[in-house]
Amino acid sequence: MNRLIKLLKDWTLPVAIAVGTASYLTFYYVPQLDAMGDRLAPVFDVLFPLFVFLTLFVTFCKVDFHQMRPHRWHAGILVAQLLLVAATVAVILWVKHYDAAPHASRSTLYAPLFWEALLTCIIGPSASAAPVVVGKLGGNISTMTTFTLISALASALMIPLVFPALEPAAGVTFFEAFLIILEKVSIVLLLPLVLGWLMQHHAKVLCVRLAALPNLSFYCWSISLSITTGITVKNIVHSDASVALLLAIAGATFVLCFVQFGIGRAVGRRLGEEVNSGQALFQKNTALSIWVAYMYLHPVASVGAGCYVLWQNIINSIELWETRRIKELKN
Repeated sequence: MNRLIKLLKDWTLPVAIAVGTASYLTFYYVPQLDAMGDRLAPVFDVLFPLFVFLTLFVTFCKVDFHQMRPHRWHAGILVAQLLLVAATVAVILWVKHYDAAPHASRSTLYAPLFWEALLTCIIGPSASAAPVVVGKLGGNISTMTTFTLISALASALMIPLVFPALEPAAGVTFFEAFLIILEKVSIVLLLPLVLGWLMQHHAKVLCVRLAALPNLSFYCWSISLSITTGITVKNIVHSDASVALLLAIAGATFVLCFVQFGIGRAVGRRLGEEVNSGQALFQKNTALSIWVAYMYLHPVASVGAGCYVLWQNIINSIELWETRRIKELKN
């Protein structure tokens, strides 16, 4: 039993992914559970933002707000993201032009949806839960929290500028999209940040007790990950895209995870924050990316962000395992 508990603790994220996948597939393939699934759907719609909120609230109770200021690595990661976005947009525009030609190939690599799915995984902001992982990896939670806020603002500016140019018929103005994105980010990110600050200054005893609970924010995040996984599997199962396109998107997002992780780490090595920089560019707010795909593009494009969240958390699990292994060797 103790070995099982230790295994669950060490591999919480893969377990959460497996539970989310198995849960949705069980409800999908067992007709007798349809009624229960209909009743539980609105419950999970409430639980997901609640656990994201709790994850960040507990994390922000530990943040040193005096360290929350811009750093050089913030600018380096933003420049890297802008270059990746620009390169991907250029490829999409070329593919759209090529696809319209009479001799156009029907290869998956020439499908605009394929590249648009990748773009949603690049242009999105840094994940709200990134400070949680950074804290467990030994990085600086405060500077990571600062970048999460900066990244959210940067994406709120980029998304309304980029996507209408790709899909002019989207029918959403720049300011409408900007305000919607800010609203979504504010509820999930700014509210727990403000409450964390208030707790540190006006309820110090309770704040210390919450911060002292081991891995509380991490386990809250794993529950929200399980729900996200179920939604991702649902999008894939109900997608009207070809199997070849879905497999291509899944494989490409897997490679993209390592590309963004490697670029982030490389930038961080030069600017003194390797752990933070790697997570900042690589770990994405996939919930917002999925919304962006539905709002501007096509439901199939959301599969990219859905697959990305699975890959990024598998990589996070490996990182956490490696960190534990190094600590055990030192002890």
